[in-house]
Amino acid sequence: MTPYLLLQTIIVPVLGSLFILLTRRKIGERAGWVASITLLYTTVLLCIAGIRIHRGNTLYEAYPVGPEVRFDLLADGLNLPVALIINLCCVVLAFYSIPYVDHRIEAIHGKLDKKTWLFYYTRFFSLFLFFPTGFMGISFATNLIVVYFFMEVLTIIPLYFIMAQFGYSDFMERSKVALMCLFWGIAGAFFFLIGIFFAYIHIGTFDILSLHMLVGNPSVNWVIFPILVGLFIKLAIFPFHVWMPWVHAEHPTCIAGLLAIYANIAAYVMVRVLILPLSNDFKVFSIPMMILALFTMIYGSLLTLAQNDVKRFCACSTISQISYSIFGLSAHNNLSIEGGILFFLSHIMGKTVLFSTAGILVYVTGIRDMREMGGLGSKMPVTAILWIIGAMMLSAFPPFMSFPSEWILFTGVFKYGTQGSFLKLFVAIIGVCVILLTVIYTFWSVKRIFFGPLKNNLSHDQIKDPPFMMSIPLILLSVVSILLGLYPKPFLDLLHSVIKAIL
Repeated sequence: MTPYLLLQTIIVPVLGSLFILLTRRKIGERAGWVASITLLYTTVLLCIAGIRIHRGNTLYEAYPVGPEVRFDLLADGLNLPVALIINLCCVVLAFYSIPYVDHRIEAIHGKLDKKTWLFYYTRFFSLFLFFPTGFMGISFATNLIVVYFFMEVLTIIPLYFIMAQFGYSDFMERSKVALMCLFWGIAGAFFFLIGIFFAYIHIGTFDILSLHMLVGNPSVNWVIFPILVGLFIKLAIFPFHVWMPWVHAEHPTCIAGLLAIYANIAAYVMVRVLILPLSNDFKVFSIPMMILALFTMIYGSLLTLAQNDVKRFCACSTISQISYSIFGLSAHNNLSIEGGILFFLSHIMGKTVLFSTAGILVYVTGIRDMREMGGLGSKMPVTAILWIIGAMMLSAFPPFMSFPSEWILFTGVFKYGTQGSFLKLFVAIIGVCVILLTVIYTFWSVKRIFFGPLKNNLSHDQIKDPPFMMSIPLILLSVVSILLGLYPKPFLDLLHSVIKAIL
């Protein structure tokens, strides 16, 4: 038996961060390897937990902090797949960052002396490890105050400081976008906090497992609504999307995949905190939420089509893609919710691949404008393949995980549509049609960047595929998506073991 298994997934990255910070002069450029190996270890722990849960067990670790706040951790069929895929993306991006951060420091500060370079390089990986800590805390926490705390950890510590110090544009622009990220993150967490305090007033506890006591309460909508608003801000659902193109595009590309996780994980929180314990009361929000998600899907796709900046292209596509998960959750049945969670997981893998490949393009060419690219497939064939893979993952092409995810999601949505009014069915049909927009904008970008005549400014010998340390982790993540696309049953069984018992 592995002691404190779930606690380790939260604490070990913090210890890794402190180790890097305290030994920066000794470990030097090996800081990236320390961060990567730390996350490989926690991934192994999550695999062990997954095996136990697949055998029918539930992992629960109790750590009382005070009379009202407990730091208890729960792993079941719902949050284990979420935590495992998120941690895997963190591992991939940690390895990817090893050469990328060196390049980013040089791009911002030019040639530095060894001591100053080491200061920035180790600081990045020390901050980086707070991401998996926050993600695991949100995934496994059973207390609403603890969930709120980890939401704030993600906002205040790594997002702000990494954006301000390692983002794109000049210092003032980076600081402005970092503040935007900070303010919107705090705003989302604030609305979430209002909702959970309303819940506490009525049930006298912050325990997520006790939220079912609110069922049928006349004031339950005053709990659900502010929590929904807070989560919609995190998810960048229209009209709360305005922060996403700026923040997502201007962050250093090596953590853009983590920012996609930061936004998407709110879908898991919605299922855990609202849909499962308050299933019947939540139904009143289904139609408005589905229409809002559909509008965001369409708006986000059209916004993506209008982009020429390769990083903003990826950022705007996130607005649209996140909404597919919410579209499924709003249909409120087993299939649509399981499909929504699976799509969230497939999306973060696809976005990790696509956004990281965008980072490779900027890393190699120094260009962000797709109009100045073209013909790069002949010079960067591996990068071209990675971009096409990312496009296929986002467009739900087989054999990637997004294909069965969307299939299950829309099966549930149509089940919902055929059991109600014509409006529900109409919204479901339009939702399926919007998939075509994703195919159009992802593969149009392939044509713009990698096909056609090679631009004169890209013909020199320095334009070539990046170091293998950047491409191999992305290829391995794509292989995981293929395996789960060909055989999603283990994840489906885990999700179904929780969701079928409630809905």
